[in-house]
Amino acid sequence: MGNRRSNILTLTAAVTLILPPFANAKSSEYSEYDARLPAMMPYPHQVDVQPTAPMRLEDSSQICLPPAASTRLNDATDRFRERLQRQQNIQLAVARPCAEIPDSDVGSRIELVLTSPDYADENTLAALSGNRAFYRLQVTANKVQLSAHTEIGLLHGLQTLSQYIGSDKSGVTAGYEMLPGIQIEDQPRFRWRGLMLDSVRHFFSVETIKRQLDGMAAAKLNVFHWHLTDDQGWRLQSHAYPKLHETAPGGNFYTHEQVRDIVAYAAARGIVVVPEIDMPGHTSAIAVAYPELMSAPGPYAPEDRWGVHKPLLNPANPEVYTFAEKILGEVVALFPFEYVHIGGDEVDPEHWESNPEIQQFMQAEQLQDSHALHNYFNSRLAQILAGLNRKMIGWDEILHPGLAQTAAVQSWRGPDALKEIARADHYGILSTGFYLDQPQYSSYHYRNHILPKQRTFTQIKNNEPWQSWYFSAPRKRGSALTGTFTIVESTDGKLRGHIKFEGKAIQLLHNIERTGPYTTFKLDTWMGPLRARLLLQDKSLSGDFLVGNTSYHSSGALFRSSSLESEPGYLGSGEPRLSDEQQKNILGGEVALWAEMIDEHNIDLRLWPRAFAVAERLWSGKELQDEDFLYQRLTEIDHWAETAVGLQNKSQQKVALQTLFPDKLQSEALDFSAVLEPAHYYHRHHEKSAKESYSRRDPLNRFADSLPAESIALREFRQLLDYLPANPAVEVNRARLHSGLIPLWRAGVAAEALLKQREQLPADVQLLAERVRQQMELSFTIASRYMDQQAFSDSEAVDIRRQIEALKGMHGEVVLPAVYVLERLMDSLQYSGNNADIAKR
Repeated sequence: MGNRRSNILTLTAAVTLILPPFANAKSSEYSEYDARLPAMMPYPHQVDVQPTAPMRLEDSSQICLPPAASTRLNDATDRFRERLQRQQNIQLAVARPCAEIPDSDVGSRIELVLTSPDYADENTLAALSGNRAFYRLQVTANKVQLSAHTEIGLLHGLQTLSQYIGSDKSGVTAGYEMLPGIQIEDQPRFRWRGLMLDSVRHFFSVETIKRQLDGMAAAKLNVFHWHLTDDQGWRLQSHAYPKLHETAPGGNFYTHEQVRDIVAYAAARGIVVVPEIDMPGHTSAIAVAYPELMSAPGPYAPEDRWGVHKPLLNPANPEVYTFAEKILGEVVALFPFEYVHIGGDEVDPEHWESNPEIQQFMQAEQLQDSHALHNYFNSRLAQILAGLNRKMIGWDEILHPGLAQTAAVQSWRGPDALKEIARADHYGILSTGFYLDQPQYSSYHYRNHILPKQRTFTQIKNNEPWQSWYFSAPRKRGSALTGTFTIVESTDGKLRGHIKFEGKAIQLLHNIERTGPYTTFKLDTWMGPLRARLLLQDKSLSGDFLVGNTSYHSSGALFRSSSLESEPGYLGSGEPRLSDEQQKNILGGEVALWAEMIDEHNIDLRLWPRAFAVAERLWSGKELQDEDFLYQRLTEIDHWAETAVGLQNKSQQKVALQTLFPDKLQSEALDFSAVLEPAHYYHRHHEKSAKESYSRRDPLNRFADSLPAESIALREFRQLLDYLPANPAVEVNRARLHSGLIPLWRAGVAAEALLKQREQLPADVQLLAERVRQQMELSFTIASRYMDQQAFSDSEAVDIRRQIEALKGMHGEVVLPAVYVLERLMDSLQYSGNNADIAKR
């Protein structure tokens, strides 16, 4: 083994120097810009490289302002100058009006121009229109001209210019920058580009929130949705009901002065703030402070468990509406934007249904059930807000006939719910697929469709064999994943199919393959990307649903098929699309960052740089979907955001590793960490629910909390799940496979070094180090046999698969995502062509 490892590592080091990543099976349509231009995200709508001499930007260059520039614009240019100094050590003088700087006085200048100043009230939805965010950026031999209709457009253009200048990766020493000639015209695709931050589950300081606002501005996000109340606490000071903030956990809440400071800080960066005050559910904090407002008598204790809880405000109590009016009155005095979020989600009606007073009230008001009561309560809130000159937003559950026409609805249930919202002629905002508190791959968020995608299903022909299967995949928290899928084989042998999860709409399956006894397919779901590897034999189903990077074990049975002379589960050919007018009701989307697993120490690590991928989906054209192009820019943008903007995702990881590993092993810790990921989706939540308290009492200082959501080092290797070399014996394919394996082997070497100091490591890290070392050895074995196309014997295969199985799943809430690729290589090796016969002997 030692000699083989040495030979492979030597070859790997050599091919790394001469080969590009194998992942780029197709060239990006944007690759013409890659060699000449720094990374930009969100990518502008129109980018034209100009055949002019580059402009030299240096200390003597000037930045000048339009007439009567506002304090906000002056401050924005000061921030731009400060970033430029951090990026390239270029120190521009303080900006002056352009009229004061004749062209002859300077060698080059950055000129800001307002073409048709629009000073509309920016605290309205209309002010978020794409046209108001338009800007044009032109670089010529001696001038950068940035023009826009409004100051908001100039703010966005300054962010793009900062990215275009880039960052000196070798250190801030240059003192000048050569800017290639270019013309950019840009404006957002969607007007609502938001980020929701939960300050309840874990409290975030004003400094931390301001840093995220800086990141939002850099990514051209324009709505800060601030989740301030929930079961686990009330984080907003209230003069009318002071017990609310006085009982906040840890004594942490935001004073009115702090709120005004944050709102002003956001406005200076072109961001509006939408507060969320949860009612009638998620109100355990109200129950602790003012139990007389609730639907059940209590007693109530402070809640620190995560999940959905039962306390509800009492809609039959007039004092509840007095409470709502006073609280919302305080809220609108602090937050000038025209919308207020009232939550309205996850209402468990038990306390309503068991309260005789509420049941009598429902009869008197002719409310048929708890849904009607909830609708009644929401209508009263909408009336209160209208009296305060505000409009209401709530989650999916507030949608009902009779909802105030001005109300907007935010969807956590997904594209089908968003269609209902749009068809009901309400404004809709999508968050499904943008939950960044869930570790997921940037590519998954990037594929998310804001406008619901049209789905078409091909009819099954009489001569096409098909099978429909029922499946069930238990989870450690909540109900099992259940549903059915159908796979059809066409006359030319190609496979197609669809799947229906219980309670969800039908979806198409992609990349359906049969490899030996295994059937595989993939699709994107509300949980994340899902890959199935199923054994469909003797009318029974077994295998795995890999959700993100962690699997659910599935079982099931055949219940329909062409051979059983029964009808397939679905024969539809499509579904009605939204009209153009209905599509206009979809305002955009919003990142959701719930804070059960996030605190001050890892918020940047969870949010950035993935939020740039979401921001691009909300800003850039719908045709921009090349994932290779995304990842080509993401690392560079991450560096820019750290250098210029001050985001701390890298430093937060560094600090976390310093607390877990000895100083002399920090380099090894990084190599070791590079091939590991926290369990994706809500796997960690489910694990804590089964094994710990699933509450604020569970610490967030473990190795899983030190990891980025995605291993960028393993991206090439992960792509083997979709792409395997057609001929592994060809030298270029051998080299590409070696290149993809480098991170595994470096991590294995690092793990061996860590294990020599195991007494200085936490127990979960010791276990992982042993697993990573085993994975390295296993990768040697499988890769070498795969490249030589030498199948394993039956006994060897049983042993290898036993080792693979031991590496799958969660290890201290951490996973080894590469193990599923090794399994894929193993399947391909054992069941392709002559190897299948060899394996049988």
